Amino acid sequence: MSTGTVATFEASLDRLDVDWTHASAAEFETVLRDVCSDPTIGVPLTHDVTLPDWVNTDPTPDDLRTAATGVTEAGLGIADYGSVVLQGTPDGIEPVSLFSDRHVAVLRKSDIAPGMGAAFEWLGETFRTGHSSAIIATGPSATADMGALVKGAHGPKAVHVVILDE
Repeated sequence: MSTGTVATFEASLDRLDVDWTHASAAEFETVLRDVCSDPTIGVPLTHDVTLPDWVNTDPTPDDLRTAATGVTEAGLGIADYGSVVLQGTPDGIEPVSLFSDRHVAVLRKSDIAPGMGAAFEWLGETFRTGHSSAIIATGPSATADMGALVKGAHGPKAVHVVILDE
């Protein structure tokens, strides 16, 4: 992953009106506090950071309905599109990324791929090692099915990507 790939990813996020922040592991909790609105729900992260205690990692259906922010890990970023790939898990992370008005995706800088070719290679390897599903999310949810563009109709109205500098 090159500096150019990261710059392309950031530019793609900008085009989608997706906010992004770089953070070191030491800065992560402070950055997360700045970009989340309460109540915040999340799923445990496998990157080199953990979610703080104020993030509910065992949400009930009612917690999902009332959450303002959902925090998930992204396994891959796709620079050309500003997309993040959320790997499915047996316990289902999808509601955490879809129910709240704001989705915060946590992504390692080294996990940003230049384009779809590299993303498909990564997905193929991921599926061969046991993961059976993934969501490729690009920006906030939006639809124009009934006329004017509406954000948040089928998912989050806003997305923020926290890029972990390693």
